Amino acid sequence: MLDSLQEGLLLLFHAKPFLYMLLGVFIGFWVGILPGIGGSATLAIMLPFIYRMTPQEGIPFLLGMHSVVQTTGDITSVLFGIPGEPTTVATIMDGYPMAKKGEAGRALGAALMSSLVGAIIGAIVLVVAIPLVKPLILACGSPEMLMVIIIGLTSIAGLSSKDGRGLTAGLLAGGFGLLCAMVGEAPQTGTLRLTFGQMALWNGIPLVPAIIGIFTIPEIVDLKVRGTSIAGNLSPEKLSSGVMEGIRDTFRHGWLVIRCSLIGSWIGFLPGLGGAVSQWIAYGHAVQSSRTKEERAGFGKGDVRGVLGPGAANNSKEGAGLIPTIAFGIPATGSMSILLSGLIILGLAPGPDMLTKHLALTFSMAWTIALANIITVAVSLLFINHFARLTLIRGNLLIPVIVFLCFLGAYGTENRMGDLLVMVAFGFLGYWMLRAGLPRPPFIIGLLLGEPAETYLALSTQLYGFNWLFRPGVVILMLLAVAVVLYPMLSGWRMQKVPHGK
Repeated sequence: MLDSLQEGLLLLFHAKPFLYMLLGVFIGFWVGILPGIGGSATLAIMLPFIYRMTPQEGIPFLLGMHSVVQTTGDITSVLFGIPGEPTTVATIMDGYPMAKKGEAGRALGAALMSSLVGAIIGAIVLVVAIPLVKPLILACGSPEMLMVIIIGLTSIAGLSSKDGRGLTAGLLAGGFGLLCAMVGEAPQTGTLRLTFGQMALWNGIPLVPAIIGIFTIPEIVDLKVRGTSIAGNLSPEKLSSGVMEGIRDTFRHGWLVIRCSLIGSWIGFLPGLGGAVSQWIAYGHAVQSSRTKEERAGFGKGDVRGVLGPGAANNSKEGAGLIPTIAFGIPATGSMSILLSGLIILGLAPGPDMLTKHLALTFSMAWTIALANIITVAVSLLFINHFARLTLIRGNLLIPVIVFLCFLGAYGTENRMGDLLVMVAFGFLGYWMLRAGLPRPPFIIGLLLGEPAETYLALSTQLYGFNWLFRPGVVILMLLAVAVVLYPMLSGWRMQKVPHGK
């Protein structure tokens, strides 16, 4: 194993593989910053270019490109409140408020460094899990997957406890998100639901336009009303001086970053859940792990921990997502399914051969994820002051650019005009929720998790009846879900019992 690990590193440092990795990193850097293009679409576009490559050249090219998209996607999320990638939405919750407070440099430093730590931990998980992967994969059936989704839904309680209207408002928003997730064809029967005769809704509500509308449109209106720049009237020196502070925040809250990285690895390891789920669960964990009610109230208003948790989870999932992909040919996400196609084009069959004959090549994937992110973060830190100064541009000049990026992101996902109408409709919804005091994250969680929850519930009931409730893995995860709900309540109660000053 150690010899193969060393050989995998040496494979990557041959001239051509290293240059192809740098080319992939360059493409992924800009794909992440520009909203709407998407890492999956870019992977699909690049597949024809690998036909003449060897596996040692094609893997660093594809994986180097894919593994940095989430890292640079955080830059757009922090600066403009627009998700560079669908999996970087949770970063907006505290990253953009930090930019509005003049802490864009600190938020970017925290996002980039936590992403790097998460990517390295994800690569380590890939290396460590290779000899252990088979029993872990076989232990996770549809009931266990359903319980993981329920754990994600329980984060609604933590995200709502900091809101003025509390849990009721959060449950209302989350319930409406679940209702919106039911739009389109039923996954089991194909029956059309809540489409109102619109063919554009047969496949459900498109996620990216809905997210852009509900989060970004209200901020554009707010920026227009204020009539200033995003960061107000702060000096450029103060704006960019917090970069090192954001990097220090990563290590100051190192245990939180490690926990969220492990959460991201766990979710990434489970096929079918996707990166957005890991980010929101990590964000919910960051909120719920706060010791006091006052600390929880700071989330959504510019708490750096709300940037660190999602940033770490978002990148750690990539290494873990490769485990079922290369070991069993079961892609964990849509991006991994395209990457799997790339492996087949390169003449590699997923399965036991990847863990025996091509073990060094498999380990080179872990090295690629780590090195690509190190290079990306290093380059980003060189230009981070220039990125941060974008928030000093007057709103009247910046709003047309942001609106263009919103339309580009909404239309570029599926190239459908109807998606632009969805973005505008959810923009009105997001503005109304903001004015009414309803939290927006629970709505997105419900929208994200509604369809997989329905699918895994139907599968569990068909395969096991109601006996799935008594499977050992389900019982353990059920207790964990209860603990996720009770922990912030017990923590707040305990702090109220402690006299002030002690």
